Amino acid sequence: MNLSKLMLALTVSGALMSFAVLADNGTEKIERISVSSMRASYPVSTVPATITVIDQEQLKQQLALTQDISQILGNLLPAFSPSRQKLTANGETLRGREPLYMIDGVPQSTPLRNGSRDGNTIDPAMIERIEIIRGANAIQGMGASGGIINIITKSPGEQQHQLKLTASAPATGGSDTQSYRGSYLYSKQMDTVSVVAGVALNKTGVYLDGNGQLIGVDTTQGDTMNSDAIDLFLKTKWQFSAEQSLQLMVNHFDLEGNNDYKPVDGKPALGIPTTSVPGKTEGYGAQNKVTSASLDYQHQQLLGGQLSWQLFAQDFSSMFGGSRAATFQDPKYGNNIFDQSQNISEKVGSRVTWFGSNLAGTALDVSTGLDWLKDLTYQELVLTDRNWVPETEFHNYAPFVQLRYDGLPNWTFSGGARYEYGQLQVDDFTTLASSKSSFVKGGEPSFNELLHNFGIVHQLTDNIRAYASYNQGFGMPDVGRVLRAINKPNQSVASFLNLQPVVSDNAEIGIEFANEHYRLQSSYFTSDSDLGSRLQADKDGIYSVMREKTEITGFEAEAQWNYSTEASLGLTYARSQGQYDSNNDGQTDKDLGGVNMAPERLNLYWLAQWPMQVSSRLQLSRLFDISYNDGSHFDGYQTMDASVSYQHHELGTWTLGAENLLDKQYITYYSQTTPAAGSYFAGMGRTLSLSWQYGF
Repeated sequence: MNLSKLMLALTVSGALMSFAVLADNGTEKIERISVSSMRASYPVSTVPATITVIDQEQLKQQLALTQDISQILGNLLPAFSPSRQKLTANGETLRGREPLYMIDGVPQSTPLRNGSRDGNTIDPAMIERIEIIRGANAIQGMGASGGIINIITKSPGEQQHQLKLTASAPATGGSDTQSYRGSYLYSKQMDTVSVVAGVALNKTGVYLDGNGQLIGVDTTQGDTMNSDAIDLFLKTKWQFSAEQSLQLMVNHFDLEGNNDYKPVDGKPALGIPTTSVPGKTEGYGAQNKVTSASLDYQHQQLLGGQLSWQLFAQDFSSMFGGSRAATFQDPKYGNNIFDQSQNISEKVGSRVTWFGSNLAGTALDVSTGLDWLKDLTYQELVLTDRNWVPETEFHNYAPFVQLRYDGLPNWTFSGGARYEYGQLQVDDFTTLASSKSSFVKGGEPSFNELLHNFGIVHQLTDNIRAYASYNQGFGMPDVGRVLRAINKPNQSVASFLNLQPVVSDNAEIGIEFANEHYRLQSSYFTSDSDLGSRLQADKDGIYSVMREKTEITGFEAEAQWNYSTEASLGLTYARSQGQYDSNNDGQTDKDLGGVNMAPERLNLYWLAQWPMQVSSRLQLSRLFDISYNDGSHFDGYQTMDASVSYQHHELGTWTLGAENLLDKQYITYYSQTTPAAGSYFAGMGRTLSLSWQYGF
């Protein structure tokens, strides 16, 4: 960790602490909720990490503005990259690295061929809350290099029936710009059995920018506009004794583009964005078709502790848009071939966790268990029936142990280890003609990694806590991108260096203060990897994986002032930077650009509760200018959103939201930092949404 940066972080944190001590005139303690993402019953206040829980009320406020989960995360987590407002999440990172999305603990990622679609696998109507652990860690296993985003689905509630209808449209535009959404949830709590089931339907129109022009449709990575989606959800729990329960969760999500619009290339050099015109595009519409299922067994009194055993499965199919890219060309199939690809990924796994507290009458807690994962993935070219990425099977076994000791007053110490064993199985294959039809000998390379972590939390007062931690994160590079890019003959999978895993070393220090009126939090973090994983695009916009040393540093701060019982003001801020070793001399020298890093960002918000059950939220997001030494540049912009809600015990809840209230015209962060004529997209202009929710 750079000493000067560490001293700066300590100075800022110390200043916040001093202010907090002076302001400490309340009696309310640091929040001590527990989160399931920790795999143990630890209060958040004793965890040496930055943890955010987006609760149901915050979700409702954000869903009044947008259905885009990435946009919601960016509005509340400034270290999360700005949403691309497309079906893909490529380039959306948390603290400069990709997060692991989960639904009730089921991983949504497809790490062997990362299609960057894991943020679009569930309808928001089925979400109860979202738990985010910021920063790399190995708590949930492979893939959490930027942190964990665990989406917790709905549980049975007091209302047996819940209906919600929403209509959205830009301030100007025809019927093709209108969007309609509807969802219905049924829940029932009986003596030993509970159930919640739901369905959501979305019909999304085309988007307009701040100038009233149609935003360009992404016919390569896929788009959420001009699409239809359905989500079917079921969760049921059987409490067959006071100590034992069994829960089943199944969620099926299907989003498909309608292909009713074609893009018109923009001119990045002149600031002219890509737009759309009516017309059918070739091939099939982009699609996400995902089924996730989990079976959770809980025993609260087993061998003096708590046992959790989860079996899970996921079937993930993601169709991308097509093109006549040079990559797809092959004289065997003719000239100027049009093709499109589809990722197929099937996962099954098991996660066993045993947690025991106050072992043998001491202040020592232990969490231990074993994770297993089998992932079968390939990428096919649909129209010519070719495999772009060969069928690849991955087996992963990971025993772990985590210790926690709080025997000293106001101190908590934690440490643990996780052993990762992974094995790839790839048969002999031949690459596409564009990669010189190179023969590659298959193999079964395996990896062994012992990952460590330790942390300290000190509760200075009831209202102030400080923490420091070190964590190692583990992930696979995008194996599919690596394999499909081989263009030299007689290579062997078993000896190909680029299949080595990504291990990152992560350190963080932070301080938090909370009382009745104020909440302040700041943290400084570093994340280094000797063999990182960076994305770099070719002239067709197709990305390859570059394996290089990477170093990332960042600072985050949050504050909220409850200046009355009915209103509060708040802010969140983040700034991070990253570099990679461009010439393999052991020194990082080139900036990680916009596809890898988020810009400096400040979010401000004002919450108010008015008479007659009326509430409102006003929020502003400011993204600051940045220039990277790879030649890319970002001209910052700011947007403002507003919503107002009226709740009536007989008429239900009515909510009016305005995204981009001031109708700001801007080019999205990703498009500015990776400019290309076919994907130089503007952001959404002013969009109004009216929703009605009724429970009975």
